[in-house]
Amino acid sequence: MLTVVLLVASGATIAWLVHRLRAAQAAQQAAAAAALARAERLDAVLNMTVDGVIVIDARGRIEAFNRGAQELFGYPEEEVLGRNVSILMPSPYHEQHDSYLQRYLTTGEARIIGTGREVTGRRRDGSLFPVHLSVGEMRIAGERAFTGMLRDLTKRSHLEGALGASEARWRAVVDSAVDGIIVIDAQGRIEAFNRAAEGLFGYTADEVQGRNVAMLMPSPHREEHDSYLSRYVATGSARIIGIGREVEGRRKDGTTFPLHLSVGEMTLQGERKFTGILHDLSARVAMEEQLREQAALVKLGEMAAVIAHEVKNPLAGIRGALQVCAARMTGEGADTHILTEIVARIDSLDHMMKDMLLFARPPKPKRAPTDLIPLVKTTVSLLSEDPELQGVDVEVDGAAPPVSADAEMLKVVFQNLLINSAHAMKGKGRIRVAIDAADADCQVAFMDTGPGIPAEIRDKIFAPFFTTKSRGTGLGLPTVKRLIEAHDGQVVLDCPPDGGTTVVIRLPLGA
Repeated sequence: MLTVVLLVASGATIAWLVHRLRAAQAAQQAAAAAALARAERLDAVLNMTVDGVIVIDARGRIEAFNRGAQELFGYPEEEVLGRNVSILMPSPYHEQHDSYLQRYLTTGEARIIGTGREVTGRRRDGSLFPVHLSVGEMRIAGERAFTGMLRDLTKRSHLEGALGASEARWRAVVDSAVDGIIVIDAQGRIEAFNRAAEGLFGYTADEVQGRNVAMLMPSPHREEHDSYLSRYVATGSARIIGIGREVEGRRKDGTTFPLHLSVGEMTLQGERKFTGILHDLSARVAMEEQLREQAALVKLGEMAAVIAHEVKNPLAGIRGALQVCAARMTGEGADTHILTEIVARIDSLDHMMKDMLLFARPPKPKRAPTDLIPLVKTTVSLLSEDPELQGVDVEVDGAAPPVSADAEMLKVVFQNLLINSAHAMKGKGRIRVAIDAADADCQVAFMDTGPGIPAEIRDKIFAPFFTTKSRGTGLGLPTVKRLIEAHDGQVVLDCPPDGGTTVVIRLPLGA
């Protein structure tokens, strides 16, 4: 009887063990299937991109070469695997690459790793083409590897994806990309958000995962995105999918910025996905704005020259004639008030033309060692006879070494700032000019006791022709900014909460 019980117990134990073993095997198979599905999805994203993705080891040998790279360089994958990546470079980079890579591995001195740069690629047929290359470093199974992301600048294509052969490797590829990569599902929910996208928008991947991608858009696109996506999914009517377009992004702090967005569509395991590649255009837009400002200044200079030639000289003659008339009207009851007012208006117009000429001409400082403290004091003394400064107490203090600067240009700067402060205080108050050296700069701070500048106009205060005065050209502060920037310096405006305005001039020491 005891033997039968033991046999029954033994059989039950074996059945339980078999059940547990099968359950463990099933769990392992499910995990393997999930990992394989993820790898297939990453592979699909990588191989759908039109841009090149190349992975090399620490000796420069090519380990991975996606379809985009094959199309860019004209090599099939099997022809380059294991070969040195320098075969894709023209001279002298072809000969220099190994020493550069070895120097980086030894010293950590990088010229392109971790950044993006425009370089020249060499195709299989020997022809050259411009390409944007960004390089990231990663470790896989303890070994160092480098991922190159290449965008052909001849056709201005944009990165469509960067995922590939294994989940660990291609996740590192995506995270090392310089451009932002975002993957969303058919409902617009964010599934992937690489490190570059985190840098662009200020969100971490955890903060956006599963949320609607419209959160990254300003109004009205934020409210319209879901209906647009639904319409595309239902009808196939696309406005941006499959092409590229300049759009606006919205950061976590609410600020907006220009970017180029290219969107690709894919189907993974029967589900539709959309991959967005985002390239920050802030630098390009700023450069275009600067070029527009330069073009406007050229036109202003031409206009000012015409005014000086066609108007200034005749006005001088009219002014002289009016003064003669006023001098001759000396009889009893003679009223020269109108003539005096006309002369004053002519003088105001003459001053405006001088301001325009000064602002429009490209400043070319004649640098020499300049001690700023006596220069400020000299400027103050020159203005001491100005009626607008009679009720203003000007105090100059501090110490700083000489700077390399054009003293006459700086006099114009200091004069404009002193007169502006006097106007703000309506001719009564105190101006303190503090001079000191901080780090590599010499700082000159003009602090007045006026009412300050309203917050709503502070962004406009350095804009040409913007003025709050009844009679003013609106070129004083823009000229200050232009002359200081010509000295490689900066102008910083501050309005403390307790009143007054502080304008700080920063000039480099040892220039």
